Amino acid sequence: MAPSPASAASPGPVTTTAVSTYQSQITNDGTNVYYPTNATGNLPVALLLQGGKVNRNFYSKYASAVASYGFIVVTPNHKRLNFFDRDYYTSTSQVGETLAWMAAENSNASSPLHGRIDTGTMVLLGHSFGGATGLSISEDKCSIPFCTTLSFDLPAAVKAGSFYGTNNAILGIYPSIDNQIPVQLVQGQSDGMAEPDQAERTYAKLANGHRQIVRVSGANHYGITDVQNPSGAEAEVNGQGISQTASIATAARWSALWLRAQLGDTAAASYVYSTGDAADAAVAVTSAP
Repeated sequence: MAPSPASAASPGPVTTTAVSTYQSQITNDGTNVYYPTNATGNLPVALLLQGGKVNRNFYSKYASAVASYGFIVVTPNHKRLNFFDRDYYTSTSQVGETLAWMAAENSNASSPLHGRIDTGTMVLLGHSFGGATGLSISEDKCSIPFCTTLSFDLPAAVKAGSFYGTNNAILGIYPSIDNQIPVQLVQGQSDGMAEPDQAERTYAKLANGHRQIVRVSGANHYGITDVQNPSGAEAEVNGQGISQTASIATAARWSALWLRAQLGDTAAASYVYSTGDAADAAVAVTSAP
């Protein structure tokens, strides 16, 4: 059992619970599975789309924190060829693969999650390249370099997405984002790789439905990974002005409560839309509509 770091910063309105973890396989990807030990009822699944070249194990604290709010969080290690580089790069195909895993795992009598998965509800988490993949998924389209098949259709089970250190900049251009699900951007204000202004411009291009940007003071590009500059990944040029524990807890709280709000949790909605910005000195929040 892994303790939740969710209480490391100001708490949200939803009671958190202890988290357990185990290893599984989603198609060809080894994955860690984090789930709230004492939660009741069927649980939604949060697919965490990893940053480029970032091994899944570096998200253990963030994934555990999100899970403590009532999600099953899966972190597949998705290795594939991205142009000329074979490494950890997410793709839109992971949505269908994870939905298949959810159904199989829910029916597996030997699984810790047997009969506990809401197989009709998935939400998305993403970091950097994984968040950009999530934006592509949200548009219900097949776009390079995120789509590795001939087509992509957004399943009805995918309800919302929250993406950290993410933008849609293409050679300085920010295309309109025809998102078909609610989207939240969580942006470290000390990010030197996916810069704050890029997130602001991306947020302005979200066209539909509920959307939000959460600006986390002092956090950089690796504010949600277990350590700064994870081995194998590109190095961040800026340091953090807050502790890793605080940046993980803050980002996880806002992502988890935003996603719960999109699933109908009224207490979570009150926090992310009304009370949380004033209560949490570490963030500045803009929401629409």
